[in-house]
Amino acid sequence: MLNFEFKNPTKIIFGKGQIKNLSNEIPKDAKILMLYGGGSIKKNGIYEQVINALEGFQFIEFAGIPANPEYEVLLKALKIIKDENITYLLAVGGGSVIDGTKFLSSAALFSGENPWDILVNNIKTEKGMPFGTVLTIPATGSEMNSGAVITRAETQEKFGMGGPGLFPQFSILDPEVIKSLPQRQLANGITDAFTHVLEQYMTYPAQAYLQDRFSESIMQTLIEIAPRILKNPADYEAASNFMWSCTMALNGLIQKGVPTDWAVHAIGHELTALFGIDHARTLAIIAPSHYRYNLESKKDKLAQYGKRVWGINEGSTEEIAKLAISKTEEFFHSMEIKTTLSEYTTDYKGTAQKISSRFTDRGWAGLGENKNLKPSDVEKIVEMSY
Repeated sequence: MLNFEFKNPTKIIFGKGQIKNLSNEIPKDAKILMLYGGGSIKKNGIYEQVINALEGFQFIEFAGIPANPEYEVLLKALKIIKDENITYLLAVGGGSVIDGTKFLSSAALFSGENPWDILVNNIKTEKGMPFGTVLTIPATGSEMNSGAVITRAETQEKFGMGGPGLFPQFSILDPEVIKSLPQRQLANGITDAFTHVLEQYMTYPAQAYLQDRFSESIMQTLIEIAPRILKNPADYEAASNFMWSCTMALNGLIQKGVPTDWAVHAIGHELTALFGIDHARTLAIIAPSHYRYNLESKKDKLAQYGKRVWGINEGSTEEIAKLAISKTEEFFHSMEIKTTLSEYTTDYKGTAQKISSRFTDRGWAGLGENKNLKPSDVEKIVEMSY
């Protein structure tokens, strides 16, 4: 097991009817900017619950944060923060709204002239404007971590950011919000969380037995509840396990003491930036090809995954590893998640070369747990994903 430090200061408030407790978590003298997305919260009752909980507080609303939080949109919110002397941010939404709020938390206190520098120069945020979240779409785990990903449509780029100053002070997780989600978002959420676990697990054995079993249990839970939640999002038991699995998949716990990969995300982000494909679906496109391309270095962990998660007990290490990749694809397909780029766009010619060139231009030394995947390797992985 590798050396590690672990600190997660986010307070989780989990369960039915917990949105009403929002008022207990925000300073009474705060001037709040409440941020949300396209307005679905006004149709499913969440907006009304939040507004009731904020009675007596001074707050302004900012709507319209898109599914991939867009830099130009966020700059409009940043202007409000500065013009109105906002002191507290409240994200009411899924990962995109929360990620956008994290960018604003950082940008609000950023001393530089251009907030884009935070992203393009990977500036770590040590202190941000305080914020809390009300989670409406389980998927990203952003409600209990300090990372975010922001898109800039103008340049077709998507960059990550983070730092210890970007943990939410609190996050309210009410599984009842899931019953109003469409099938596409539910499938995306399961796929996103599942792939988050794979990124932290599918490397090489590090003799971190507990972390491995934490990871395997999250994946097993997602596999078990996927058909239930897709059939009946109002199944509170399934919804609770779904929501908590998504949070646990990326709150930092399972990655401690082990090597992590994240190449799938790095490549997938480019597909979203270029084609607008849902984030979770880009992960499903890249992951199988990534594991097949890197079979030799990952086969021991793939075989362990095949045995423990999929119950594959016959065959050589390599045979079990290959079958485990196929089982993963079948799981995505069972949720109607397509796993090749050509199923999303006919304009994919040259995509592999373009992504490879971007990585070269940015000076990325290497991806993966061993940092040995060069842009030329990325090009081959993307081509395998066509």
